[in-house]
Amino acid sequence: MPTDFTLFAADGAAVRQEVGAVLDKRRFRANVYLDLGYPGGFPENELVGRKVGIGSKVVVSVLERDPRCKMITLDPVTASQNPEVLRRVAQAHDGMAGVYAAVLVEGTIRAGDPIEVLD
Repeated sequence: MPTDFTLFAADGAAVRQEVGAVLDKRRFRANVYLDLGYPGGFPENELVGRKVGIGSKVVVSVLERDPRCKMITLDPVTASQNPEVLRRVAQAHDGMAGVYAAVLVEGTIRAGDPIEVLD
């Protein structure tokens, strides 16, 4: 049975720029952070419905965009709230940030592993 997890573009640049604040990427609570090499936006959205290889073995199927709740307003270090984060995600991105994926082929993922869209 596939394991579901959350993928998120590495730095959350789009939300950080829209909110005008430094945002720790951990507030989005992703299991895997990807550097897709695209500036701004949510490039992971383009992966919905596709299979992606990560590293030498892992293959995931990207299922859907990830709807977000109030938790993304909390700084993971200080627990201070910034309601503007959720407001911007809701208004500019339909309340979505990141994507859900299912593991099709298990393996070990390491920082710096190559990412390849398979279909």
